[in-house]
Amino acid sequence: MAFLSRLGLHECLQTLSVLQWLPVYVFLGAIPIILIPYFLMFTKFWILSVLALTWLAYDWNTHSQGGRRSAWVRNWTLWKYFQNYFPIKLVKTHDISPEHNYIIANHPHGIVSYGVFINFATEATGFSRIFPGITPSVGTLEGIFWIPIVREYVMSMGVCPVSELALKYLLTQKGSGNAVVIVVGGAAEALLCQPGASTIYLKERKGFVKLALKTGAYLVPSYSFGENEVHNQETFPEGTWIRFFQKTFQDTFKKILGLNFCTFHGRGFTRESWGFLPFNLPITTVVGEPLPIPRIKKPNKKTVDKYHALYISALRKLFDQHKVQYGFPEAQELTII
Repeated sequence: MAFLSRLGLHECLQTLSVLQWLPVYVFLGAIPIILIPYFLMFTKFWILSVLALTWLAYDWNTHSQGGRRSAWVRNWTLWKYFQNYFPIKLVKTHDISPEHNYIIANHPHGIVSYGVFINFATEATGFSRIFPGITPSVGTLEGIFWIPIVREYVMSMGVCPVSELALKYLLTQKGSGNAVVIVVGGAAEALLCQPGASTIYLKERKGFVKLALKTGAYLVPSYSFGENEVHNQETFPEGTWIRFFQKTFQDTFKKILGLNFCTFHGRGFTRESWGFLPFNLPITTVVGEPLPIPRIKKPNKKTVDKYHALYISALRKLFDQHKVQYGFPEAQELTII
């Protein structure tokens, strides 16, 4: 741990706050996956495995029915250190009334979506103060909620499955003042992540618009400036053996886990070193003006396309209004594919 002596106290705490992702999602995930079968079949502690599986079966629908958020977890001091590491900032451009429900669509995905996590799954940037009366829920892969312990942890932060069942429940069964947060480009968009890039998957991503029409939830564009800057991604030249290996591995990973494996790097434990920590560069999530959406039980393709086009227009406007302020050149355009 000699590297810690070269860091100031606050920088050390900030670095360790980012490193917590590894033990939480690797070790907390591995413990139940490995130990539950082991205890069940090879030890006298099989009752622990039975209890864990019984609770999982009993509580199976909770993550799809609003979850079990904890204000205490969302307000951990840990998240403030995490936020200050970059730093990460949340910017409001318009008020959001608690009299309606909302789908906050975010772009770009980046490698990890640090901006979405800190701004909407924690209170580090003061979401409840900036948007009073609004309860945010961040959508992610449903497979995470099949893992004991991990599911409790992510639910406590207001994270939910990015499934129609879970999102529709939040938007129709929990009253008003709810906002589900969706990173529309998904894991596929992570492969487009490059410093200076502003390319997003959106042309054929219309499910969130259809959901908005079915529930009457207002659409809110948001863009995390700087999200693509905090890691350097390596895409090897086509035709080389290493590109063949990279692409094969990515395709296999995608089929098995539904994730895209990115070859990336950042800084090490100190600012001048090489490693996999993100660079200390600012991420600013700008939340735009809500787009009113009518509630239509069975929207047709023409209606979905109409509001999808309106959303794209609103997103472009948001990007163009703030790009220079947050690091992009005036000539930079948002590329939508």
